[in-house]
Amino acid sequence: MFSFRTTPISEQLDKSLLQGRVGCFCTQNCFDTGTERYLWELFKERGRLAKVFAPRETELTPGTNHIEFSQEELLELDAVVVEIQDTGVRYFNFTRDVMRLLSTRARMDEGPAIYVIDHFNPLGRIVEGTMPAIEADLWTPKVAHRHGLTLGELCNFYVGELDAKFPLHVVSARAVRSHADIMPWTIAPSSDLPGMFSCAMYSGGGLWNNTTLSPGIGTSRPYEYLGAPWLKPDATPLPPHPEGVIMRPCSFTPSAGRYADQRCLGYQIILRPGAQYHSLLHTLEMMRWFAERYSQFEMLPELHVKVADPVISEYLRGGITFDIVQEHVKAEEQKFIRKAKRYTLYDEQPYRIK
Repeated sequence: MFSFRTTPISEQLDKSLLQGRVGCFCTQNCFDTGTERYLWELFKERGRLAKVFAPRETELTPGTNHIEFSQEELLELDAVVVEIQDTGVRYFNFTRDVMRLLSTRARMDEGPAIYVIDHFNPLGRIVEGTMPAIEADLWTPKVAHRHGLTLGELCNFYVGELDAKFPLHVVSARAVRSHADIMPWTIAPSSDLPGMFSCAMYSGGGLWNNTTLSPGIGTSRPYEYLGAPWLKPDATPLPPHPEGVIMRPCSFTPSAGRYADQRCLGYQIILRPGAQYHSLLHTLEMMRWFAERYSQFEMLPELHVKVADPVISEYLRGGITFDIVQEHVKAEEQKFIRKAKRYTLYDEQPYRIK
């Protein structure tokens, strides 16, 4: 059972919310600047709050962070209210945690209704990349790398693909005013995505985590910076880059992750105003470029699991040319857009960069 709600969660009259045991599945983004309280405080004031599922580490932990839960904990609840800020990319940690929640609920004969408080996708409706064509990470939704959907639409898509029958209710992003009076990204969705520029580079940049290059995790500008102690920007030409993109040679010292506390040389990816940037294709092209010039550069096995596409993997291994992978990605983007339209909840539709 699916419903799309056009009034705030505080105004919903469902029995499970007003009289039941409520769990809140959330990150720091569930803070409402209008009421100056967190989502879970609403249900605590009502005497309905039974459980808060939140990231296991502090909100500015530089490393990987997740929201943990068990099926036994879900069985004790009548409703779970989800509020995170998705980043528009399928391998974002907290999005994968939400997919695991939906998958777990789908396997239960009885359990809570799921309510998703939607937010608009910070990357808009642009689609990049391909749907997984091989067995990928278990909780990664089978959508394009950059999917162009809201979290509510992504949950609608995921539950539809599972053919699950449990109650799923999405509260429209247009009914959510919690951050209306502050600048976008004032509350970062996670410590490795502190700003919207980082987010724009995440669909490709997230793949560097599975190589021997650092994408600047543990700095203030992750996914904008790229480097390693053994890179030699002064001794090589600039890496390939599309129109509207500047590759600035630079240095940085990450405080966490690969090469923590080591001086790295590399590049800052700078987008000119108005640039139409396809982060995934640019990243793939750069990976081949680094592989051909540096023996220290390695693509780890996990990279191909995350990419989940044999054609892209063949390109990364040097077996085909860039124009072939470009055409493949274009066709797959068009295929995903046609599929995704069945699950969209707003007038604006996903589209690809021409």
